[in-house]
Parts: sequence; C-alpha cells; structure tokens
Amino acid sequence: MTPRPLRCKSNLTQGMLLGMANEIIELGKRLIGDLRVAPVSLGTWPMAGVTSLDVNDDDSIATLRACAELGINFIDAAYCYGELGESENLIRRALVDSRDQYVLATKCGIHYEQGKQVNDARVEVIAEECDESLRRLGTDRVELYYLHSPDPKVPIADSAGAIRRLIDAGKVLYAGASNCSLEQLREFHDECPLAAVQLPYNMLQRDIEELTIPWCREKGIAVVVYWALMKGLLAGRLTRETTLTEKDNRWKYPMFQGEEWEKNQALVDSLREIAGDSGRTVAQVVINWTIQQPGITAALCGAKRRWQIEETAGAMGWQLSPKQLQAVEGVIKARGKAAAKRVFK
Repeated sequence: MTPRPLRCKSNLTQGMLLGMANEIIELGKRLIGDLRVAPVSLGTWPMAGVTSLDVNDDDSIATLRACAELGINFIDAAYCYGELGESENLIRRALVDSRDQYVLATKCGIHYEQGKQVNDARVEVIAEECDESLRRLGTDRVELYYLHSPDPKVPIADSAGAIRRLIDAGKVLYAGASNCSLEQLREFHDECPLAAVQLPYNMLQRDIEELTIPWCREKGIAVVVYWALMKGLLAGRLTRETTLTEKDNRWKYPMFQGEEWEKNQALVDSLREIAGDSGRTVAQVVINWTIQQPGITAALCGAKRRWQIEETAGAMGWQLSPKQLQAVEGVIKARGKAAAKRVFK
C-alpha cells in the first residue's frame, strides 16, 4: 500500500519526517515475536467515547494519522472499544492507505449487551468476534490478538485453543492475553504459546514485577502495559483543585480520592521538579521511566487528541540518567504503597 503523505511542520520535509520516525523505531525497537514495535504504543480506548468526554471522529483520526511521523507503529484496540466497534472502525478509516506500516493489536472475549459489557470467551464467540474485528479494521489479519479477559464460565485453555486455531487459519499472527493472573497465563501458554501479555502497570501499581514479569522474561514473552499514566493522574495536568464530574469515571478509583489523592499530588509535585531538570514534561518522564523498567516491552498511551500522543511519543529516543532514575525511585518510595483497585502479581 502507498503510505499517506505526511503533513510537514516548520522546515522539515516529508522525507525528513519519515526518516526521523523510522530512526526512532529502529533505535528503540522492541520485539513481540518477530514484530518490531516502538516502546510507546497508541491505545484507542479513549476514542471509543465510552468513558472519555468530548470525543469526536476528526480529532481521533488526526491522532491516529500522526503516529507515523511520531515514530509510533503499534496501535492497540479491542472488539469492545465502543458498542459498535468505534475504535476499530476509526483505525480502518484513518489508516486505509498505510495499514502495512503498523502492528495492529485487538482483543476478544468482551462485548456489549443492552449497553453493558459482558465477558464471553466461548470458542465460537471468539471466532465470530475475530471475523468482525477484521472487517471493522479493513484487514485480512491482525498481528496480535489478545484474550481481553478470562471468562470464569469458560476454561482458559478452551479460549486459548480458539485463538490458536485463528493463528493456524492465518487470521492472527501472534497470541496475547490480557488481565490474567500468572496461573491463567501459564495455562493459556500451555495451550497456545503467548507472544505478549497486557496488564496494568505504573509507578503506583508495580505488583507484576514480583512474579509475572520474571516469568515472561524467562519465556521470552513481551509485556505490554496499560495505565502507565494511571488515567492521567501521572501526566502532571490534574491539580489539587481539579474536580471530577459524575460523568468522569476516574472519581470511582481510590487513587483519585481523599488522602490517596493528596499523596499522589505530592508525588507529581516531586516528578515535576525532575521533569523540569531534564527539560521534559511530567508525562514524558513517567513514560520514559516505564519503558526503561526491566521486562517492559511497550507502554500503551491512550489519546483522543493529536497533542496527547505527540507528548507521550516524546518519551522515546532518550533515557533518564542513572541519577534521575534514582531520584524517581526515591519519590516513589517516599510516596509509599498506593491503593489499587486490582492487583496482578
């Protein structure tokens, strides 16, 4: 396919922008199977408009199309990102002329019934959802296909077997599993070799460092993390005076309430000082710290506006110094263990 022409800024030519993007990917590449991906990935959940406010198609498409010139070649979606597959449909519309430049990941096993998400990872459902996701995405295969979440009514080995058959059929290149305990990951891997797992991880939620990351490193399995900015909490833009409305689901999380909120604001204040010394934003320092952690392959960064993914893409191509990393670890330790809604070890 012919790549879509890039919009040029300043004195940079289109060729220079493409060269810069390719250089970032090559220098900072990480492997999922034999797929080379940038360590910052675009997460498309916010574009679905389910829990995010002020979402519109024009901004979402502009955000997706910005990825190529920013060095991001890894885009993450799911069957249930929108009741009608809004995120997958947006990806098709945005990347119609440049699909082969990207590693696309999507997920199965959760859909909507009467406006509510339902966990359903039966074999026949996974097959049907894969076909529908391919249609929405406008492609004949997806590079990475995750079980979105284990279905308590279905043996995880059965769900893994369904994905293995999709690989055999050429519809999927690699298998992944999301939101699984280590025991569930082992069981899945025995039935269908995993190329990647996807779990929450950030400065305030580091439980997977205990058991899951070491197991993944031993098996050669990539670790892709979400909530690296903890729903914007660690981006440095929410102040103590910020009031979350009832439509903003973040108020339901303990980290956005009471004493936890105050402790997290103090943490961000300290990170802001480190960011200032490094000439970066708080979000860039947080993401850079995340992708420097042992065993972390890529950090999913959700965005619904171009400027948001531009900022987080700026976490690539450089590294916090040992002194700065030590300072970050110091402020995390000073903050103390945070309240977490869900724990994976």
